[in-house]
Amino acid sequence: MGTVFAIVLVFVGCCSNVVSLELLVRKFPGCGNIVTFAQFLFIALEGFIFETNFGRKKPAIPIRNYVIMVTMFFTVSVINNYALNFNIAMPLHMIFRSGSLIANMILGIIILKKRYSVSKYLSIALVSAGIFICTIMSARQVNVANEGTEEQGFYAFMRWLIGIAMLTFALLMSANMGIFQETLYKQYGKHSKEALFYNHCLPLPGFLLLSTDIYNHCVLFSQSTPVDVPVVGLTVPIMWLYLLINVITQYVCIRGVFILTTECASLTVTLVVTLRKFLSLIFSIMYFQNPFTTWHWLGTAVVFLGTLLYTEVWSSVQAALRGPDVKEKKAE
Repeated sequence: MGTVFAIVLVFVGCCSNVVSLELLVRKFPGCGNIVTFAQFLFIALEGFIFETNFGRKKPAIPIRNYVIMVTMFFTVSVINNYALNFNIAMPLHMIFRSGSLIANMILGIIILKKRYSVSKYLSIALVSAGIFICTIMSARQVNVANEGTEEQGFYAFMRWLIGIAMLTFALLMSANMGIFQETLYKQYGKHSKEALFYNHCLPLPGFLLLSTDIYNHCVLFSQSTPVDVPVVGLTVPIMWLYLLINVITQYVCIRGVFILTTECASLTVTLVVTLRKFLSLIFSIMYFQNPFTTWHWLGTAVVFLGTLLYTEVWSSVQAALRGPDVKEKKAE
Protein backbone atom coordinates (compact mmCIF):
# COMPACT_ATOMS: atom_id res chain seq x y z
CA MET A 1 0.00 0.00 0.00
CA GLY A 2 2.84 2.38 0.94
CA THR A 3 4.64 1.67 -2.35
CA VAL A 4 1.54 2.38 -4.47
CA PHE A 5 0.90 5.59 -2.51
CA ALA A 6 4.52 6.70 -3.03
CA ILE A 7 4.37 6.01 -6.79
CA VAL A 8 1.14 8.04 -7.04
CA LEU A 9 2.82 10.91 -5.15
CA VAL A 10 5.82 10.85 -7.50
CA PHE A 11 3.79 10.82 -10.71
CA VAL A 12 1.11 13.34 -9.64
CA GLY A 13 3.53 15.64 -7.81
CA CYS A 14 6.31 15.70 -10.40
CA CYS A 15 4.08 15.96 -13.48
CA SER A 16 2.08 18.79 -11.86
CA ASN A 17 5.36 20.45 -10.92
CA VAL A 18 6.52 20.45 -14.54
CA VAL A 19 3.25 22.07 -15.65
CA SER A 20 3.44 24.83 -13.02
CA LEU A 21 7.12 25.47 -13.80
CA GLU A 22 6.37 25.77 -17.51
CA LEU A 23 3.57 28.25 -16.76
CA LEU A 24 5.99 30.35 -14.70
CA VAL A 25 8.86 30.18 -17.20
CA ARG A 26 6.67 31.03 -20.19
CA LYS A 27 5.62 34.30 -18.57
CA PHE A 28 8.94 35.18 -16.90
CA PRO A 29 11.85 33.11 -18.34
CA GLY A 30 14.25 34.46 -15.71
CA CYS A 31 12.20 33.42 -12.66
CA GLY A 32 14.39 30.41 -11.82
CA ASN A 33 15.91 31.99 -8.70
CA ILE A 34 12.64 32.87 -7.00
CA VAL A 35 11.26 29.39 -7.79
CA THR A 36 14.36 27.72 -6.29
CA PHE A 37 14.23 29.96 -3.21
CA ALA A 38 10.53 29.26 -2.59
CA GLN A 39 11.06 25.48 -2.90
CA PHE A 40 14.04 25.53 -0.53
CA LEU A 41 12.25 27.70 2.04
CA PHE A 42 9.11 25.53 2.12
CA ILE A 43 10.99 22.21 2.46
CA ALA A 44 13.36 23.71 5.07
CA LEU A 45 10.43 24.94 7.21
CA GLU A 46 8.69 21.56 6.98
CA GLY A 47 11.90 19.75 7.95
CA PHE A 48 12.63 22.17 10.82
CA ILE A 49 9.23 21.41 12.36
CA PHE A 50 8.80 17.69 11.67
CA GLU A 51 12.36 16.34 11.24
CA THR A 52 14.51 18.32 13.71
CA ASN A 53 11.67 19.03 16.19
CA PHE A 54 12.36 22.79 16.06
CA GLY A 55 16.13 22.26 16.16
CA ARG A 56 16.14 20.00 19.23
CA LYS A 57 17.18 16.81 17.36
CA LYS A 58 20.90 16.47 16.64
CA PRO A 59 21.96 15.33 13.15
CA ALA A 60 23.26 11.77 12.70
CA ILE A 61 25.74 12.95 10.04
CA PRO A 62 28.22 15.73 11.05
CA ILE A 63 27.25 19.21 9.86
CA ARG A 64 30.60 19.73 8.08
CA ASN A 65 29.70 16.92 5.67
CA TYR A 66 26.32 18.50 5.01
CA VAL A 67 28.03 21.83 4.24
CA ILE A 68 30.00 20.15 1.43
CA MET A 69 26.91 18.36 0.13
CA VAL A 70 24.80 21.52 0.37
CA THR A 71 27.34 23.58 -1.59
CA MET A 72 27.03 21.11 -4.46
CA PHE A 73 23.23 20.81 -4.15
CA PHE A 74 22.69 24.59 -4.07
CA THR A 75 24.96 25.07 -7.09
CA VAL A 76 23.16 22.37 -9.09
CA SER A 77 19.67 23.69 -8.25
CA VAL A 78 20.47 27.32 -9.07
CA ILE A 79 22.32 26.52 -12.31
CA ASN A 80 19.61 24.12 -13.53
CA ASN A 81 16.89 26.74 -13.05
CA TYR A 82 19.03 29.66 -14.28
CA ALA A 83 19.85 27.77 -17.50
CA LEU A 84 16.25 28.40 -18.59
CA ASN A 85 17.30 32.04 -19.15
CA PHE A 86 19.54 30.94 -22.03
CA ASN A 87 17.12 29.80 -24.76
CA ILE A 88 16.81 26.30 -23.23
CA ALA A 89 13.37 24.79 -23.93
CA MET A 90 11.71 22.75 -21.18
CA PRO A 91 11.76 19.46 -23.19
CA LEU A 92 15.52 19.78 -23.82
CA HIS A 93 15.99 20.71 -20.15
CA MET A 94 14.24 17.48 -19.07
CA ILE A 95 16.07 15.29 -21.62
CA PHE A 96 19.43 16.68 -20.54
CA ARG A 97 18.72 15.95 -16.88
CA SER A 98 17.79 12.39 -17.83
CA GLY A 99 21.49 11.78 -18.34
CA SER A 100 22.12 11.81 -14.57
CA LEU A 101 22.56 8.02 -14.40
CA ILE A 102 25.26 8.15 -17.04
CA ALA A 103 27.08 11.09 -15.48
CA ASN A 104 27.04 9.19 -12.18
CA MET A 105 28.57 6.15 -13.88
CA ILE A 106 31.32 8.14 -15.58
CA LEU A 107 32.36 9.81 -12.32
CA GLY A 108 32.09 6.46 -10.56
CA ILE A 109 34.65 5.05 -13.00
CA ILE A 110 36.96 8.07 -12.58
CA ILE A 111 36.63 8.70 -8.82
CA LEU A 112 35.66 5.34 -7.28
CA LYS A 113 37.51 3.22 -9.87
CA LYS A 114 34.35 1.17 -10.48
CA ARG A 115 34.01 -1.28 -13.36
CA TYR A 116 30.75 -2.13 -15.13
CA SER A 117 29.32 -4.74 -17.48
CA VAL A 118 29.17 -4.33 -21.26
CA SER A 119 25.43 -3.52 -21.06
CA LYS A 120 26.21 -0.58 -18.74
CA TYR A 121 28.76 0.84 -21.20
CA LEU A 122 26.24 0.36 -24.02
CA SER A 123 23.69 2.35 -22.01
CA ILE A 124 26.25 5.18 -21.72
CA ALA A 125 26.57 5.26 -25.50
CA LEU A 126 22.78 5.22 -26.03
CA VAL A 127 22.00 8.00 -23.56
CA SER A 128 24.88 10.13 -24.84
CA ALA A 129 23.71 9.63 -28.44
CA GLY A 130 20.10 10.49 -27.53
CA ILE A 131 21.07 13.69 -25.73
CA PHE A 132 23.40 14.61 -28.61
CA ILE A 133 20.58 14.18 -31.19
CA CYS A 134 18.13 16.30 -29.17
CA THR A 135 20.77 18.96 -28.50
CA ILE A 136 21.78 19.28 -32.16
CA MET A 137 18.13 19.54 -33.29
CA SER A 138 17.42 22.17 -30.62
CA ALA A 139 20.45 24.13 -31.83
CA ARG A 140 18.97 24.18 -35.35
CA GLN A 141 15.66 25.44 -33.94
CA VAL A 142 17.46 28.27 -32.14
CA ASN A 143 19.06 29.31 -35.44
CA VAL A 144 15.75 29.11 -37.35
CA ALA A 145 13.87 31.07 -34.66
CA ASN A 146 16.41 33.91 -34.78
CA GLU A 147 16.87 34.52 -38.46
CA GLY A 148 16.34 38.29 -38.14
CA THR A 149 19.91 39.48 -38.58
CA GLU A 150 23.13 37.50 -38.56
CA GLU A 151 24.23 39.29 -35.39
CA GLN A 152 20.95 38.50 -33.56
CA GLY A 153 21.11 34.85 -34.63
CA PHE A 154 24.71 34.52 -33.47
CA TYR A 155 23.90 36.16 -30.12
CA ALA A 156 20.93 33.82 -29.55
CA PHE A 157 23.02 30.78 -30.47
CA MET A 158 25.85 31.81 -28.11
CA ARG A 159 23.34 32.24 -25.26
CA TRP A 160 22.01 28.76 -26.03
CA LEU A 161 25.56 27.32 -25.93
CA ILE A 162 26.07 28.91 -22.50
CA GLY A 163 22.83 27.27 -21.35
CA ILE A 164 24.04 23.86 -22.61
CA ALA A 165 27.36 24.36 -20.80
CA MET A 166 25.47 25.20 -17.60
CA LEU A 167 23.31 22.07 -17.87
CA THR A 168 26.40 19.91 -18.52
CA PHE A 169 28.20 21.34 -15.49
CA ALA A 170 25.11 20.86 -13.29
CA LEU A 171 24.74 17.26 -14.51
CA LEU A 172 28.34 16.38 -13.58
CA MET A 173 28.12 18.25 -10.26
CA SER A 174 24.90 16.38 -9.42
CA ALA A 175 26.58 13.05 -10.17
CA ASN A 176 29.53 14.02 -7.96
CA MET A 177 27.09 14.87 -5.17
CA GLY A 178 25.49 11.42 -5.56
CA ILE A 179 28.88 9.74 -5.13
CA PHE A 180 29.59 11.90 -2.07
CA GLN A 181 26.20 10.92 -0.57
CA GLU A 182 26.94 7.26 -1.26
CA THR A 183 30.19 7.42 0.71
CA LEU A 184 28.47 9.29 3.58
CA TYR A 185 25.63 6.76 3.82
CA LYS A 186 28.13 3.88 3.89
CA GLN A 187 29.90 5.52 6.82
CA TYR A 188 26.97 6.89 8.86
CA GLY A 189 23.93 4.95 7.58
CA LYS A 190 20.98 6.24 5.53
CA HIS A 191 19.26 9.36 6.86
CA SER A 192 17.37 10.52 3.79
CA LYS A 193 14.88 12.86 5.47
CA GLU A 194 17.60 14.48 7.58
CA ALA A 195 19.67 15.01 4.43
CA LEU A 196 16.61 16.47 2.67
CA PHE A 197 16.21 19.05 5.47
CA TYR A 198 19.86 20.12 5.65
CA ASN A 199 20.19 20.21 1.86
CA HIS A 200 17.39 22.79 1.76
CA CYS A 201 18.03 24.67 5.03
CA LEU A 202 21.77 25.37 4.96
CA PRO A 203 21.79 27.00 1.47
CA LEU A 204 19.15 29.62 2.42
CA PRO A 205 21.75 32.34 3.30
CA GLY A 206 23.22 31.83 -0.19
CA PHE A 207 20.07 33.32 -1.70
CA LEU A 208 21.16 36.72 -0.33
CA LEU A 209 23.51 36.81 -3.34
CA LEU A 210 20.42 36.54 -5.55
CA SER A 211 18.21 38.84 -3.45
CA THR A 212 17.98 41.61 -6.06
CA ASP A 213 16.76 39.23 -8.76
CA ILE A 214 14.35 37.54 -6.33
CA TYR A 215 12.94 40.92 -5.22
CA ASN A 216 12.50 42.09 -8.83
CA HIS A 217 10.52 38.96 -9.65
CA CYS A 218 8.45 39.39 -6.47
CA VAL A 219 7.42 42.79 -7.87
CA LEU A 220 6.71 41.31 -11.32
CA PHE A 221 4.68 38.46 -9.81
CA SER A 222 2.63 40.95 -7.75
CA GLN A 223 1.82 42.90 -10.93
CA SER A 224 0.46 39.83 -12.75
CA THR A 225 -3.24 39.30 -13.47
CA PRO A 226 -5.28 38.77 -10.27
CA VAL A 227 -7.44 35.63 -10.02
CA ASP A 228 -10.03 34.42 -7.52
CA VAL A 229 -8.95 31.37 -5.53
CA PRO A 230 -11.88 28.93 -5.11
CA VAL A 231 -13.00 27.91 -1.60
CA VAL A 232 -10.66 30.38 0.10
CA GLY A 233 -12.38 33.36 -1.50
CA LEU A 234 -9.17 35.40 -1.93
CA THR A 235 -7.90 37.29 -4.95
CA VAL A 236 -4.18 36.81 -5.64
CA PRO A 237 -1.88 37.55 -8.60
CA ILE A 238 -1.84 34.47 -10.83
CA MET A 239 1.96 34.12 -10.80
CA TRP A 240 1.97 33.76 -6.99
CA LEU A 241 -0.68 31.06 -7.36
CA TYR A 242 1.46 29.21 -9.93
CA LEU A 243 4.48 29.51 -7.59
CA LEU A 244 2.48 28.10 -4.66
CA ILE A 245 1.35 25.15 -6.78
CA ASN A 246 4.95 24.60 -7.93
CA VAL A 247 6.30 24.59 -4.36
CA ILE A 248 3.63 22.19 -3.05
CA THR A 249 3.96 19.77 -5.99
CA GLN A 250 7.77 19.85 -5.66
CA TYR A 251 7.40 18.82 -2.02
CA VAL A 252 4.89 16.08 -2.90
CA CYS A 253 7.29 14.74 -5.55
CA ILE A 254 10.34 14.73 -3.25
CA ARG A 255 8.28 13.20 -0.43
CA GLY A 256 7.11 10.44 -2.77
CA VAL A 257 10.69 9.65 -3.81
CA PHE A 258 11.71 9.56 -0.12
CA ILE A 259 8.96 7.04 0.71
CA LEU A 260 9.97 4.93 -2.29
CA THR A 261 13.59 4.75 -1.11
CA THR A 262 12.40 3.25 2.19
CA GLU A 263 9.84 0.88 0.62
CA CYS A 264 11.52 -0.34 -2.60
CA ALA A 265 14.84 -1.41 -4.07
CA SER A 266 16.94 1.30 -5.72
CA LEU A 267 16.21 -0.24 -9.14
CA THR A 268 12.46 0.31 -8.64
CA VAL A 269 13.03 3.90 -7.54
CA THR A 270 15.19 4.61 -10.60
CA LEU A 271 12.62 3.06 -12.92
CA VAL A 272 9.71 5.05 -11.41
CA VAL A 273 11.65 8.33 -11.61
CA THR A 274 12.69 7.58 -15.21
CA LEU A 275 9.10 6.84 -16.27
CA ARG A 276 7.98 9.99 -14.49
CA LYS A 277 10.47 12.04 -16.51
CA PHE A 278 9.23 10.47 -19.71
CA LEU A 279 5.56 11.21 -18.93
CA SER A 280 6.43 14.77 -17.86
CA LEU A 281 8.24 15.27 -21.16
CA ILE A 282 5.32 13.94 -23.23
CA PHE A 283 2.84 16.06 -21.26
CA SER A 284 4.96 19.20 -21.71
CA ILE A 285 5.18 18.64 -25.46
CA MET A 286 1.48 17.90 -26.01
CA TYR A 287 -0.11 20.34 -23.54
CA PHE A 288 2.15 23.33 -24.25
CA GLN A 289 2.76 22.40 -27.92
CA ASN A 290 6.53 22.74 -27.56
CA PRO A 291 8.37 22.22 -30.88
CA PHE A 292 9.37 18.56 -31.09
CA THR A 293 10.50 16.99 -34.37
CA THR A 294 10.85 13.35 -35.38
CA TRP A 295 14.54 13.62 -34.51
CA HIS A 296 13.62 14.80 -31.01
CA TRP A 297 11.35 11.76 -30.59
CA LEU A 298 14.16 9.50 -31.79
CA GLY A 299 16.64 11.09 -29.38
CA THR A 300 14.17 10.82 -26.50
CA ALA A 301 13.51 7.14 -27.25
CA VAL A 302 17.25 6.42 -27.34
CA VAL A 303 17.78 8.24 -24.00
CA PHE A 304 15.10 6.25 -22.22
CA LEU A 305 16.13 2.97 -23.88
CA GLY A 306 19.65 3.55 -22.56
CA THR A 307 18.30 4.41 -19.09
CA LEU A 308 16.18 1.25 -18.96
CA LEU A 309 19.17 -0.79 -20.13
CA TYR A 310 21.25 0.72 -17.33
CA THR A 311 18.66 -0.21 -14.69
CA GLU A 312 18.56 -3.80 -16.02
CA VAL A 313 14.77 -3.74 -16.24
CA TRP A 314 14.68 -6.45 -18.90
CA SER A 315 16.71 -8.96 -16.88
CA SER A 316 14.67 -8.17 -13.76
CA VAL A 317 11.40 -8.80 -15.59
CA GLN A 318 12.76 -12.07 -17.02
CA ALA A 319 13.94 -13.15 -13.56
CA ALA A 320 10.51 -12.37 -12.10
CA LEU A 321 8.80 -14.39 -14.86
CA ARG A 322 11.19 -17.31 -14.35
CA GLY A 323 10.86 -17.14 -10.56
CA PRO A 324 8.03 -19.67 -10.02
CA ASP A 325 9.62 -22.20 -12.40
CA VAL A 326 12.99 -21.92 -10.67
CA LYS A 327 11.40 -22.45 -7.27
CA GLU A 328 9.48 -25.53 -8.48
CA LYS A 329 12.69 -27.07 -9.90
CA LYS A 330 14.48 -26.47 -6.62
CA ALA A 331 11.59 -28.05 -4.71
CA GLU A 332 11.80 -31.17 -6.90
